Amino acid sequence: MNKDKINIPFLVVLEIIVLIICKCYLSMLNLEHERRKKMLNQVVLVGRLTRDPVINKTDNNKQYSHVTLAVPRSFKNINGEYETDFIDCILWENVAKSTVEYCHKGDVVGIKGRIQSRLVDLEDGSKKYYLDVVAERTTFLSNNKETKFA
Repeated sequence: MNKDKINIPFLVVLEIIVLIICKCYLSMLNLEHERRKKMLNQVVLVGRLTRDPVINKTDNNKQYSHVTLAVPRSFKNINGEYETDFIDCILWENVAKSTVEYCHKGDVVGIKGRIQSRLVDLEDGSKKYYLDVVAERTTFLSNNKETKFA
């Protein structure tokens, strides 16, 4: 009978310890979840296409297009000139199809997407990181053709 009295409080204390550990773990998971919610990977670009977009296909037949946007900076450099950034973007499936169909070199395009890094193994055995903008949406803002009236 004496052994039963000793084991019951021990089991209660053990249960309380397990509950505290579980609460602490869940609290840590919640903090990590909250921290991730505050992070953001979103890009909005407006610039001119540097070449006509073309459709390519992956080995598993997914359609994509690589485009480069010329985006002028909003400030002058030390020489008093505006510089331009050339930003590579990847467009997939329907976004690629519609861009290829409606846009040409020189057209002003808006792209909303995210930055994605990729690691490429080069032929000499070295590795190189690339940063691309993966387009989730494109907006066709203007074309390069001038409207002429007869």
